[in-house]
Amino acid sequence: MAKYDPLGEFLARQPGERIPMSFAEIEKLIGAKLPPSKQYPAWWSNNPWNNVMTKVWRRAGFVSEQVDTERERLVFRRAATDERAGRKPIRRPASGGFPGFGAMKGTVRISVEVDLTEPADPDWGKSDE
Repeated sequence: MAKYDPLGEFLARQPGERIPMSFAEIEKLIGAKLPPSKQYPAWWSNNPWNNVMTKVWRRAGFVSEQVDTERERLVFRRAATDERAGRKPIRRPASGGFPGFGAMKGTVRISVEVDLTEPADPDWGKSDE
């Protein structure tokens, strides 16, 4: 059993949507002290690549929120399916391309008198002196 697994097991058994916890309660659950980086809100982020403990609460179906590092408290909230994955899936069109490719096609019209190779402001960069 990995160090933070007891936290994941605890969270997975909880019926509620929000589980408020203190850092001391987490330490009691895991049977060890949290690292010194617990003092930084970023350590408690839900980025799945953040740290090992993040992966544990995410795998249990929760995200962290309301992190108060001064009072050493936070809330674990039951995550929606897309939050558990860490991101929303990109749906690719049947053509296999990126879904945004060509989305603006036909929305911009350039007059035939406009030469796109000419500078927009020929005096740009010239000194006023």
